[in-house]
Amino acid sequence: MPNQERVKRAIRFASPDRMPVMHAILPAVQVKYGTSLNQVLKPLPDDFGWRLSPELSEKNLPARFQKGKRYDAFGVLWQVENAGSYGTPVEFPLSDWGAYPSYQWPEPVIGYYQIHQYAGEICNGLKTYALGGWLSFFERMQQLRGAENLMMDLAFKTQEVYRLREDLLAYNLRWLDKLLAAQYDGLQFIDDWGAQKSLMIEPQLWRDFFKPVYKTMFEKVKNRGVDVHFHSDGYIMEIIPDLLDLGVDVLHCQCTIMDAEKLGRDFSGKVCFRTELDSQHILPFGTPRAVDEHVRHLFKHLGTSQGGLIACAEIGPDVPLENIRAIYQAFMSYAD
Repeated sequence: MPNQERVKRAIRFASPDRMPVMHAILPAVQVKYGTSLNQVLKPLPDDFGWRLSPELSEKNLPARFQKGKRYDAFGVLWQVENAGSYGTPVEFPLSDWGAYPSYQWPEPVIGYYQIHQYAGEICNGLKTYALGGWLSFFERMQQLRGAENLMMDLAFKTQEVYRLREDLLAYNLRWLDKLLAAQYDGLQFIDDWGAQKSLMIEPQLWRDFFKPVYKTMFEKVKNRGVDVHFHSDGYIMEIIPDLLDLGVDVLHCQCTIMDAEKLGRDFSGKVCFRTELDSQHILPFGTPRAVDEHVRHLFKHLGTSQGGLIACAEIGPDVPLENIRAIYQAFMSYAD
């Protein structure tokens, strides 16, 4: 079965020949393990075009991955301790609302990532599932304004935060126009909404302020027949029904934080899960056998006999190579 068809069947619960496999290996892991990692990945299936994305030298990593301090296109200053690890924004162009009248939005850019990260991010004629985008909203607002400032803005419902919401939505819609013209199979949105045990803001505030934004963006995508993929770390149980109501096709969330068995009881068969393994405990500190049992547990509770699962694990530099090998061995053992 062609890779593209396999992924689409899994998303639509249309009985793929096996579970699709997606790579999500952070650049720092590639820097750390080099050819040893390549040997693990070489024999594995690639349903999302991972191998189509070229590798670049460390000096050409995006600002958020390049060691040291670098500005990105939005004027956010990132500080990165180790090359290839996700950095921290330390300077925010709109920390003072007085800078807003003169702020210049960058031109939306499309095209695949210039380094292996998650999917290949490339439209191609090789029958892999082309996944593009990586659009954020809540996180982009934090990067522009600063997290603490933004939380205060939301609490006090300042006039400026509503203006930022509308301007960022307009920007993302322009970006979506370009992405949709490129004919991707799916577009992914990313906003980490959860803390360890709860949503970062009150669910009703999320529904009042942010849900209409997602509705506008997702409708634009789905009206073109393109799948909506949504990633969010943390405990987001309260808003998963809202995300399904908005038409999310693939949900990538931290299943272990929210209890995979409950997720399965409530939502298995209603949305395709892109799996997220336990990166806090099992992947960095567990044995290969524990990794295998963990993968089997997630597959059992989140999938169905008709599909609804994409096998994926975000792998950071603290994961031993033998556990990376165990992840993919388990994926292939239980792929049917």
